[in-house]
Amino acid sequence: MKLKKLHPWNVKPEEAMRIQKRLANLVIKEGKLNKIKYIAGIDVSTTKAEDTGFAAVVVLSYPELKIVEVSYSKKRIPFPYIPGLLSFRETPIVAEALEKLRIEPDIVFIDGQGIAHPRRFGIASHIGVLLDKPTIGVAKTRLIGDYEEPEEKAGSFSFLYDKEEIIGAVLRTKDNVNPVFVSIGHKISLDEAIKLTLSTTKGYRIPEPTRLAHIEVNKIRRNETEKRQPSLFDKLS
Repeated sequence: MKLKKLHPWNVKPEEAMRIQKRLANLVIKEGKLNKIKYIAGIDVSTTKAEDTGFAAVVVLSYPELKIVEVSYSKKRIPFPYIPGLLSFRETPIVAEALEKLRIEPDIVFIDGQGIAHPRRFGIASHIGVLLDKPTIGVAKTRLIGDYEEPEEKAGSFSFLYDKEEIIGAVLRTKDNVNPVFVSIGHKISLDEAIKLTLSTTKGYRIPEPTRLAHIEVNKIRRNETEKRQPSLFDKLS
């Protein structure tokens, strides 16, 4: 899987915002998949001591939600952490992991925002447009918007608003746990995004595609970090 090259990545924050505003016009906010065979989840983890990022893409069979492929990438991150510009920091790493996949997913879940974003172009929308593929953003925290707390029962949700515009859903995926923030990435409706998020949640707060991607990316980050740690012998010699 290759991402389209619609813009450079090594840009100043002001230019990154202009790119987001321009590409937000390409986001398709409707769509329904009649047949889904494979679903992918993406997550990124970074080291605290170094500007190094790790990405994991997990491909699952659907509806069984069994892992059929995992792809990793590791890359230096030159772009600073700036709220609202996460995609410019993480997408280049994700792109390398996506390019290694042998199985092409029908839809991609991303740990981050879709259109629930100040410029309606979070990382889930950005990756969706560059892949030209349906994507869903499932974030653990809110970036923008107002909402009423949904009921405590799993499956309950309320809409996330920016003024009078619905930009996502605040979805309870498990009884009596904090909700997640679901938004359209690309080529899917919000109703379908909610339904698919619920259908891929197996007793946890986070849907399986991004939950398993989170486990895999932290596993590889820890392994790489441990390789670089000096042994006791090294410290004593």
